[in-house]
Amino acid sequence: MNGQDEPVRRPSDFAGSLSRLVRMLGPERLLLGGVVVAGLGYVALWVTVPLLFGHVTDLVYAGVTGAGGIDLGSVGITLAWAVAAIAGSSGFAWVQGRLTAVVAQRLAFRLREQSADKLNRLPLGYFDQRPRGEVLSRVTNDIDNVSEGLQQVLSRIVTSLLTLLGVVVMMFWLSPLMASLALVSIPVALVVTRAIARRAQPHFAEQWATTGKLNGHIEEMYTGHALVKVFGRQREAMATFAEHNDNLYAAAFRAQFVSSLTQPAMSFVGNLTYVMVAVVGGIRVATGTMSLGDVQAFIQYVHEFNHPITQLAAMTTIVQSGLASAERVFRLLDAEEQRPDPVVPARLAEVRGRVAFEDVSFRYSPDKPLIENLSVSVEPGQTVAIVGPTGAGKSTLVNLLMRFYEVSGGRITLDGVDIAAASRAQVRGNIGMVLQDTWLFGGTIAENIAYGVGDVPRERIVEAAKATHVDRFVRTLPDGYETVIDEEGSNVSAGEKQLITIARAFLADPAMLVLDEATSSVDTRTEALLQQAMSSLRRGRTSFVIAHRLSTIRDADVILVMDSGRIVEQGDHRSLLAAGGHYARLHAAQFAQPVAA
Repeated sequence: MNGQDEPVRRPSDFAGSLSRLVRMLGPERLLLGGVVVAGLGYVALWVTVPLLFGHVTDLVYAGVTGAGGIDLGSVGITLAWAVAAIAGSSGFAWVQGRLTAVVAQRLAFRLREQSADKLNRLPLGYFDQRPRGEVLSRVTNDIDNVSEGLQQVLSRIVTSLLTLLGVVVMMFWLSPLMASLALVSIPVALVVTRAIARRAQPHFAEQWATTGKLNGHIEEMYTGHALVKVFGRQREAMATFAEHNDNLYAAAFRAQFVSSLTQPAMSFVGNLTYVMVAVVGGIRVATGTMSLGDVQAFIQYVHEFNHPITQLAAMTTIVQSGLASAERVFRLLDAEEQRPDPVVPARLAEVRGRVAFEDVSFRYSPDKPLIENLSVSVEPGQTVAIVGPTGAGKSTLVNLLMRFYEVSGGRITLDGVDIAAASRAQVRGNIGMVLQDTWLFGGTIAENIAYGVGDVPRERIVEAAKATHVDRFVRTLPDGYETVIDEEGSNVSAGEKQLITIARAFLADPAMLVLDEATSSVDTRTEALLQQAMSSLRRGRTSFVIAHRLSTIRDADVILVMDSGRIVEQGDHRSLLAAGGHYARLHAAQFAQPVAA
């Protein structure tokens, strides 16, 4: 599955997910207690209403059939009590709804908080193996679905269970015989609900898994919409979207259709019960063993008895959907984290920049080795260029140095200290990195340059911008350094974005530098100017430069030529050209003159 979640067709532990979700509600015990108390108040008042209306019916019936007429005073008082009970129950229902909303939103808040914290502890490989839209879907759509489902279910399930209990007590108080007939529907309802729920559950799991795939595709197509249009791939993109959309439609339809069978099935069972009670009640009124008002009240209790059962059955749809989303969130929270930092991390003193790779081995997949027994030493202040064909392991080497990935064997030392024994924050805090893929956040140009440094005087920001030739184009913008860049950086060119990221590294003034094709998106003239700025920036710092254009690394102290995860050559520009090996062939391929036809 290439690190993806297991197929949704495999049975899932929904009982475990439900248990875990209930445990997460532990901090809300007091609020949950309030939900139950409010439910008790609602039910206690509501179940008296049918009895009061039945008493009104008896008063009217006695007045019509008797000689004294209708006792309007008693009828008015009884109706007033009924209105007060209805108003009071509505007040308790409002309180319960309010408390339920607080509980649901607090749970969603904690889930988002835990998910955000988890994302910071996950290794880079987790994100390499999953579409970003799929991960985002779990943190947004799935958590929202859990919250909404909990909010709908929590108050209803408490109210429905308490209503069932209250109604059963009142029915047995009025007529044990008729109450026994009504209770026959409970085991039938449980069997029907369980059978339908077991059939619907896999479809809900598939629905939310397919939602994640669809979101992943949409996110990719949106962020890369210009490239899609350039290569004329709109038709293919829409075909893939249509496929995912069709799959989502089919999964959602099956889930909703199967689960929707619960309510009509329960209504059928309830109506049968209703008919039996009505027949028996009519016979008892005719024989004089029950009053008309009591039968009326009992029939209303039967309706109230069937309503919570139907409601509980209908909630299985929400519960299943919410649990399917909860399981996806829990899979994220349970994902294997990066190796934790040592309890007492080794302290890196003032970093001088001596780096050593000692018999380092690494593989992304257990059965596919990439780097095997690599050893190289870099002295403080040296500029080390890493070149080689695509897939040779150049970026992997610096990713290991930054501890984005952990070595499979051997070790990497910084000034003699194993970086695995130090904290990641210490290691990365001493290394400035400029990537080929630039990243800017929604904010001003000044804020983007100062990212990672914090509050600094504007003079230092401008100084870094001037040194990296950012100031030149910023001065042409209407708002200058206060120009707001959107999240995609679409209002600045690719070259300008790269200049801003270089200025960011310049301002950070790190002890070491990693430059991964840092000038690939700038024009030739700006590149020449940047090379001068880079030379000044690299002076006195250990620098690792990943380069495809060999013209940019001629002045490097050491050039490492990599191929298939191994260093096949190392030396300076002149010595490697003279050796006539891999480097010389790469150089000849880049600078070869076109052959005339």
